[in-house]
Amino acid sequence: MKQLAFCMVLVAMAGCAQLPTNTASQADRPPVSTDLISFTIPPDALGARDPQLSAVLAKAGALAASQKQPTTILVTALGQDLPYLNQAIWRGVPSQHPAKISLENLTAGANQPYSVSIRPISATPSATP
Repeated sequence: MKQLAFCMVLVAMAGCAQLPTNTASQADRPPVSTDLISFTIPPDALGARDPQLSAVLAKAGALAASQKQPTTILVTALGQDLPYLNQAIWRGVPSQHPAKISLENLTAGANQPYSVSIRPISATPSATP
């Protein structure tokens, strides 16, 4: 009988140890991204000027243009590759929508992946003195 009671206590304690604790605060959670889409560009696809990459970049431009609010397209790559990437993105933007899109380029550093991110332009009020 003592063994049965001991086993029940042991099982109850083991079960309690598996219960998740709800002590994590909101600060422990990663920040929520406002990106509509974000993707990494494979270096081999860029180096080969892959037609599928061009098609994906054009679709990214079309996605940005289809948004109701203005968007920013952020392209991170080596400076020598930015003209190709920008041109491929602009191919997807209809001619009546270029004012809604801001295209920004960042030069990639060593060991930094090439990427494209599309995010809405946040309307932040300007500070006036």
